[in-house]
Amino acid sequence: MTPRSGFSRQTLSVLAALSARPSDWQHGYALAKQTGLKSGTLYPILIRLADRGLVEACWQDEPQPGKPRRHLYRLTANGAAAAAAALADAEATAATASPPPARVRPRVPRSVTWAG
Repeated sequence: MTPRSGFSRQTLSVLAALSARPSDWQHGYALAKQTGLKSGTLYPILIRLADRGLVEACWQDEPQPGKPRRHLYRLTANGAAAAAAALADAEATAATASPPPARVRPRVPRSVTWAG
């Protein structure tokens, strides 16, 4: 179920990770570890957030010797405000949501045999 904010559960986890250190640049790999998301899910989310102006991305200035340059990500001012609102909304929704109904398997009498 998508929260009322319009962000998916995965996007909310990315926003929460970025919100923990809103002014710090973070590597995608670190975000993947924090959120538990695989790169095929994480990077499209970061691209969509950047396209909406909620996240800014840049290339690492000085890569470590022997390692390629990496993209860095952080929330914009609009992104920080949107993240705070979306996370508060998700928390409020979770607090008021009733648990889903329990699934009950239909009971089949043992004497019934299935012809197949």
